[in-house]
Amino acid sequence: MMRILFTALLVFIGSLTSALSQENEIVWVQIEAQPSLTVARDRIQQYAREVEDVNGFSLGGGWYAIVLGPYTPEDAETVLRVYREERVIPRDSFIAFTSAFRAQFWPVGANLLTTLPSVAESSSIPETTSSDDPVETAETQIDDSSSEPEETPRQARASEAALSREERKELQVWLKWAGFYNSAIDGAFGRGTRRSMAEWQSANAFDPTGVLTTRQRKVLKNAYFAVLKGLDLQTIADLDAGIEVQIPTGVVAKSKIEFPFVHYDATGDVDAKVLLISQKGDQATLFGLYEIMQTLEIVPLEGPRERRKDGFVLIGEDGHMISHTEVTLKDGEIKGFTLAWPAGDEERRRRVLNEMQKSFGRIGGALDPAASSETVQNINLLAGLEIRQPKISRSGFFINQAGVVVTTSEVVQQCGTVTLEGDYPATVITNDTALGVAILRPVDTLAPMNVAQLRDGTPRLQSEVAVSGYSFEGVLGAPTLTFGRLEDVQGLRGENHISRLSLTAQPGDAGGPVFDATGAVVGMLLPASSDTTQQLPKEVSFVVAPSAIQSVMKDLGISHSVAAPSPAIAPEDLTILAAGTTVLVSCWE
Repeated sequence: MMRILFTALLVFIGSLTSALSQENEIVWVQIEAQPSLTVARDRIQQYAREVEDVNGFSLGGGWYAIVLGPYTPEDAETVLRVYREERVIPRDSFIAFTSAFRAQFWPVGANLLTTLPSVAESSSIPETTSSDDPVETAETQIDDSSSEPEETPRQARASEAALSREERKELQVWLKWAGFYNSAIDGAFGRGTRRSMAEWQSANAFDPTGVLTTRQRKVLKNAYFAVLKGLDLQTIADLDAGIEVQIPTGVVAKSKIEFPFVHYDATGDVDAKVLLISQKGDQATLFGLYEIMQTLEIVPLEGPRERRKDGFVLIGEDGHMISHTEVTLKDGEIKGFTLAWPAGDEERRRRVLNEMQKSFGRIGGALDPAASSETVQNINLLAGLEIRQPKISRSGFFINQAGVVVTTSEVVQQCGTVTLEGDYPATVITNDTALGVAILRPVDTLAPMNVAQLRDGTPRLQSEVAVSGYSFEGVLGAPTLTFGRLEDVQGLRGENHISRLSLTAQPGDAGGPVFDATGAVVGMLLPASSDTTQQLPKEVSFVVAPSAIQSVMKDLGISHSVAAPSPAIAPEDLTILAAGTTVLVSCWE
């Protein structure tokens, strides 16, 4: 009750003072009054973390005011409105006058009551006079604003007062880009914004009044947009996608439609691309799109990802480009965009992206699933976009129920990322290049359908064997069996850790398990020799013996299974066993 009565009294005093004050009165926005200095100090420190221009004054009678300012009346009204709307300050905050305050207690050591200039002298809105003729050094920066007549400070305040909140926020953005403002973009022109305006004016040879004239605002705007010269940013309304957005029409143009994308491809030297994303769907559709887009070349692997219940953001970066995708689900329609821009051109990329984000809008309707341009069909394309391909893919096999994989050393050389089955990242536990064997562990635990049973003992010569592998590096989507014979239990030079097969294998089969007729694994297939000085017959292949693999596993302390003696199994059963044991191993840049 005391707080309400006290607030009402201050409102009355403020109103009376306002009626008697002159036009250039300095004012404040009072946000709280506390009957305890300790509580007031605690509260003022909390506000100071959120907003600038925070001060504390004694009101007398044991009360202490927390205020923002000092401001001109016009600025105080804006600050009061903006911060109320954003719920930064209480709804009962009000404009107060200097005459209501006594000693200042915050910031410590400050004494604005004795040093505060009038509005005519304050850096917040000084009442200086300046020539109607612009300074020569600024004239060269004005470009198409050179015909704009310069304003007096009073006229500048009037033109500034006509700015919308969005226009005031834009002005703060321009000042921030120019390096003169580093606070919140809130459209409230407090001391920080006024100070940055004055500093910008000084740096550009204008009188540092702290209020930008219409002409000066255009100079600042022209400088901000100068970097975009030649990109020809224009708002396009794409009725196919039901999207309105600004895009750099000077460097991209509409090329084709491949559901759910409308493609805008590069037209010149800037290797840029814009995708408009549009389709009907629900959250499941949205999440599916999120997964699919990460398989595309246009979204490099490195970069942050964020998926929400109603949208997602994908940022990918490599040595060639930076890609930014953002998509939202609203009213059963999934819409968004991708901007892909050359790496190393960060200033223009950020500015184009900012304009696209600000201008993006929905204009009704979504892309028709049947809508598509006539394009050449290609298994490596999805909706006209290249699917990301690994640097190399080979085969491997699960060695235990924890999902540990045995594969060839060849596939883990110089990899940024190693994956299993294309989707599951794995780490390299060991890579024995002398033996040609690498052991991988999945980042997330997998549950294999089958695991390899390593044969204990020497297999019979001339017995039939089969290698299970991704012969064509995953193109077929499942492993295939290639049959052959065991020719020798040692290498051509007598190596006892390898065996020789008569079997015509493909490069993708390397690392795959070699089965005997019982389903036991008698080794891991090695890659074809790269020795160019000696060409072996095409059907000569080599495998690492089970005993060598077991030795590696023992050294690592990794469990594995040994096959028990058993009769031969039917070919169809061997096919099922091999499919559940064999895994695609891929190396990505």
